[in-house]
Amino acid sequence: MSYQLLIDAGNTRIKWALIAPGAALGDWLVQGAHMHADAAEFPAALAGALAGAPAAPGISRVLVANVAGQPVRDLLAGWLSAPQLQVDPQAVEWFASIPERAGVRNAYRNPAQLGCDRFAAAIGARALCPGKAIVVANCGTATTIDAITADGTFLGGMILPGLGLMATSLARNTAQLPQIKPGKLPEGFADNTDDAILSGCLAAQAGAIERAFELHQAVECIISGGAAPYVAPAVPVPHRHVENIVMIGLHAALRSA
Repeated sequence: MSYQLLIDAGNTRIKWALIAPGAALGDWLVQGAHMHADAAEFPAALAGALAGAPAAPGISRVLVANVAGQPVRDLLAGWLSAPQLQVDPQAVEWFASIPERAGVRNAYRNPAQLGCDRFAAAIGARALCPGKAIVVANCGTATTIDAITADGTFLGGMILPGLGLMATSLARNTAQLPQIKPGKLPEGFADNTDDAILSGCLAAQAGAIERAFELHQAVECIISGGAAPYVAPAVPVPHRHVENIVMIGLHAALRSA
């Protein structure tokens, strides 16, 4: 048996998942994540996963979404050519935003300009909630909030600084305000500066998601990304937290090809 590999290279982390052909959506054999500073560990981690797989190792297809720029693409290309992985360069596809894929029509003014992670997240949301008007929020370094219609049209969305970036911006650019880490939303009005910053940043994230949900008249809201566990409890509209919506979208795209 040969396996398929999905890679989501974001602004902060490189995430990956190994799947068996025909696997259910989001059913990973093994997955991993590396901060950019530690990303050189990726080839060895993947080789170890292959060695422990229940069948003879081999990767027949690779789908990569990269929003971290050409240097990261070059690094990934080099790592995928590592002898221990035995990946045919022809098996590697660099996922890109195109006018239509996997049941999602890209209505961006310039379809190619849409971040490929946002397109993948839309495909993932559509695969999980077919036939429904959806808002999908991916809360990472940046927070993206996008709308998909019941018939699968990606309408567009919003981009705002992520939760950590908002807090860092305040700490760096405002005198005497401390750096904080994401945590639980304070009850009511904050009575100290750390909680006041956190409350404001979480309210901004949650408010943007609520605004998009109401504007789109959505019936489903999916929240994903590294900051989702902090943001989701503050969101007042019905929603569900889904791990790795970009990876799920890549899997759906791979299955539809």
